[in-house]
Order: sequence, then structure tokens, then C-alpha cells
Amino acid sequence: MAKPAYAVGTQIEHAKFGLGAVTACTDDQIAIKFDEHGEKKFMLSIALGHLKKSDRQPPATKQRAARKKATKTTAKTTKKAKSEPADAPA
Repeated sequence: MAKPAYAVGTQIEHAKFGLGAVTACTDDQIAIKFDEHGEKKFMLSIALGHLKKSDRQPPATKQRAARKKATKTTAKTTKKAKSEPADAPA
């Protein structure tokens, strides 16, 4: 069995899609996740002429910011509080 053309994680530059990283590579196909165009799959025999290794460092993975939970205020509670007078006799 022949060694795949590119190892997973190799930084690649494509003539059309720009910079990316190899996510999978077999004898027939290569999958690359491009920075600006998402993941694309190519036939390796065709793509080899359009790819070159890049010496750039992989981009830092972005951490999604945690969303703050909204406090639940029901319409009934708000409506009830507004309809009761503050100094109503008991």
C-alpha cells in the first residue's frame, strides 16, 4: 500500500480556494477544510496539480462564546404585578 500524498493536518494552498488543512487523504481522494470555503473533496489525481504545501501555522480554533441564559419572566407575572395597586386594602 502506498503512502498517502498528504498527511492529515498538512497545511495546503489551493490555487482557487486558498489556504486550508488536509482532513483526510486516501490513494484516490483528498479532503481539505479551507479557511474561507469550508470542506471540499477532490480526486487526488486531478487535485495534485493545484495543491502545494504551505509553511503557515494552522489557525487557532475559535471558541464559541457561551450564551447567557435569559431570565424567564412570564407575561402573567408581569401583567399581574401591573394590575394590582401598590396600596390596595387587604
